[in-house]
Amino acid sequence: MKNHKAFVANVLSMILLFAASQRSAFAQKQNETTRHSQDSVKVRVLEEVTVRSKMLSQNKSVTPVQSLKGEALQNMNSLSVADAIRYFSGVQLKDYGGIGGLKTVDTRSMGSNHTGVFYDGVQLGNAQNGQVDLGKFSLDNMEEISLYNAQKSEIFQPAKAFASAASIYLQSRTPEFGKANYHVRAAIKTGSFGLLDPSVLWEQKISKNVSSSFSGEWINADGKYKFRYTNGTYDTTANRENADINAWRAEAGFYGMLKDSSKWRVKAYFYDAARGLPGAVVANKFSRDQRQWDRNVFLQASYGNSISKRFNYLFNVKYANDYMRYLDPDFVTTAGYLDNRYKQQEIYFSSANQYRITKWWSVAISGDFQWNKLDANLYRFAYPTRYQGLVSLTSDLHFNNVIVQGGALQTMVWDKVREYESAGNKQKLTPFLSASWKPFTKSNLRVRGFYKSIFRLPTFNDLYYTFIGNTSLRPEYTKQYDLGFTWAKATNTNPGFIQLQVDGYYNTVTDKIVAVPTTNLYRWMMLNLGKVEVHGIDASLETSWKCFQQLVISTTVKYTYQHAVDITQGADNYNQQIPYVPLNSGSAIVNMLWKTWCFNYSFIYSGERYSQKMNIPVNYVQPWYTHDLSLSKKFSCKHINAKLLLEVNNVFNQYYDVVLNFPMPGRYYRVGAEIGIERN
Repeated sequence: MKNHKAFVANVLSMILLFAASQRSAFAQKQNETTRHSQDSVKVRVLEEVTVRSKMLSQNKSVTPVQSLKGEALQNMNSLSVADAIRYFSGVQLKDYGGIGGLKTVDTRSMGSNHTGVFYDGVQLGNAQNGQVDLGKFSLDNMEEISLYNAQKSEIFQPAKAFASAASIYLQSRTPEFGKANYHVRAAIKTGSFGLLDPSVLWEQKISKNVSSSFSGEWINADGKYKFRYTNGTYDTTANRENADINAWRAEAGFYGMLKDSSKWRVKAYFYDAARGLPGAVVANKFSRDQRQWDRNVFLQASYGNSISKRFNYLFNVKYANDYMRYLDPDFVTTAGYLDNRYKQQEIYFSSANQYRITKWWSVAISGDFQWNKLDANLYRFAYPTRYQGLVSLTSDLHFNNVIVQGGALQTMVWDKVREYESAGNKQKLTPFLSASWKPFTKSNLRVRGFYKSIFRLPTFNDLYYTFIGNTSLRPEYTKQYDLGFTWAKATNTNPGFIQLQVDGYYNTVTDKIVAVPTTNLYRWMMLNLGKVEVHGIDASLETSWKCFQQLVISTTVKYTYQHAVDITQGADNYNQQIPYVPLNSGSAIVNMLWKTWCFNYSFIYSGERYSQKMNIPVNYVQPWYTHDLSLSKKFSCKHINAKLLLEVNNVFNQYYDVVLNFPMPGRYYRVGAEIGIERN
């Protein structure tokens, strides 16, 4: 482990030394990819602009970044954000099955709670269990999804942006009008599982500098699908029951610019769902009767301006109110059925400030405050309240061929409880350092690396859950080392665009929080026990080809190798792969555009893994893979645009579990149609 740390530290030191000497001119061939033939159709021009933008943003990033945006995102066989994120390298999606099943993300084997999720620049929180269900967020109004390891490659952002080991950024659609005054789009999808999914989007230009948008969606499905079950003695095919969902989503946004060129935006979000929880298929029991109700509401606003060419500032504010009810008729208490109800509230404020000292040196300071409160109807509940302050101080050295970013985050936490004992106060200073070097002026090759130390706080459930919580828990600490390169090229020949990214990384997670049984299997305790070590490689290759008769083919291939082992001293599973992390995984996407037709093929592979800590045959989980196809056709007439869509998912009808005993659907279908109107 010491050799890994010394190696990465030496490489970063070499890059820092180059920062003082690399001042040569940086010539970009701006017009190299912007020339298009006169007979190009509109779709082809948009594809070139998207590819060019992606190359410039990702190739200059000092931290690894993956993104899906625009047409590429809409063409995916995905219904929710969680479905789309499966195609990123280094990601394990924990999917508990069904259209309404819980879906969380684990990045580079550090645990789901180490990945922050940001919606329009403001973090989505869950102080109760620390996990954000990405299945709640639809792609209907999503413009871009990005995954950053460490954090975004910029210093001008809220302190919260530096507080996670990895970050997912969800960017909703921002209205762009041109000569039009409003856009209206209505869509509907239907298909397997009794799916009915209508949605609507209205974008209105209120004045020259003010616009608004409204997006609404309803998802209703019975969730029934066939799956295969075996208990070692016999195989059978059964139907998944109690997997229905009835969910509503509504979003409203206002966007504006003031006379001093300052920009502001306000977003209101509402989500309400009732769903069945089919549970695990064990002991020949195929259906459970648990139910869950969710209601999530938040209101957030942002305001930013540039006082001068040197000074920028940004304010964010948010209020969130979440309600969750869990009903289990199979668990009978003295008061009747188990019926747990939780209410969360959050208030968040952030101030980010950046000052440009010279053309090549900028500094930034950000301060965040967050207040969380959790109420529940549980017996002997602590009713916790958390006050959290974060202050980040960062610096950016930006030369022609070298970029260096570094800084530190100070985290301060105060927990208060109404009953029993609080976990107390905590303070911690955590640093990070990242750099990239462009060794050749005429090549878009960049070498990059980063080091980051960060932690995740124990959640309210970890600390205060009745009979289980442990107020003595320490935070989980992670250390990340990354070294890689990215290379991109755009030409007027084939391939018109090619980009290669490769990153090797070494992570450690100490004071791992785990649940262990005590006197019996009905009483568990949260403890700091484990230490995990991860060696991994993420690789990505993207290309774009221009073929005959206006045919454009784009391909993306991604591969991940992760050797993630438990190195807790004295553990029975010492140096064995941690649960649900495959050694090898990958994905592939082929997108074909021809005039107004679009064909998309996607493939996902997850290698063999284990469902428990011990890597023994009884815990072995077989590899799985899926093939998905979609075909769409666009129509246009004056101010009206329309689109028809057909999807076939899991084409070869493979039966598999992402999480053991939570069977996933076999082959299923979706068809959709949308119509849009754009008028002055």
